[in-house]
Amino acid sequence: MKTIHRIASQGFATAGKAYESGRPEYPPEAINCLVNRLRLGPGTHVLDVGAGTGKLARLLLPTGAHVTGIEPVPDMRAAFMRALPGTPILDGTAEALPVPDASVDAVVVGTAFHWFDGVEALREARRVLRPGGALGLAWNVRDENVPWVADLVAMVATYMHGDPPRYASSAWRSAFDTPEGSAWFEPLEESTFAFAHVMTRSAAIARVASTSFVGALANETRAELLAKATALLDTHPDTRDREMIEFPHRADVFWCDRR
Repeated sequence: MKTIHRIASQGFATAGKAYESGRPEYPPEAINCLVNRLRLGPGTHVLDVGAGTGKLARLLLPTGAHVTGIEPVPDMRAAFMRALPGTPILDGTAEALPVPDASVDAVVVGTAFHWFDGVEALREARRVLRPGGALGLAWNVRDENVPWVADLVAMVATYMHGDPPRYASSAWRSAFDTPEGSAWFEPLEESTFAFAHVMTRSAAIARVASTSFVGALANETRAELLAKATALLDTHPDTRDREMIEFPHRADVFWCDRR
């Protein structure tokens, strides 16, 4: 089994509760897009890779599909099991999926594909997909066009060390353009959906705490960062007098069929 990225391993090792509290649900329009494009419905089998706390899996279950989570971080698996008792979740990575060949109708990845070895993840996704199956990716992304969000993101970024994999870099896309990726899957299609995550101040701070590199910080440094984030929300004119905060996001959805 491939070793997961050090920052992901450390940062998410104790982040289950913060992730569950602070991360937004995927908006209905994004879920409908995935369901329709991946042809999900009663009796179909879906593998949710990098399932985390089950933020994506729980929204696919109402389709009647059989969902199985794959998650390598124990704390995240525990949070998944708390949120979705009875839904199977397995210890595994995108590069070594613990399921048989041609055993699922769809593979989905929520806010995680940028952590993977892209080519190996695509190889494994194609292996486990049946002919006619499809791959779907989704990310919930903070809308930095809003000034207070941009200020918060910029402040948090000053604590980032090294260059951990990030969705915004678009480096993850390169796997689909390789000869292997192009041979295994049809070209990516995509759509974007804007939404607001309405949350308490404490949930907004949990959103910061759930970030991988924040979770990997030393305890004192992380506490300092979260105190600064709290001060920003308490003083920024767009957030300081509000009991509930509208945290603007967008959901980026991608899909492609197995060749």
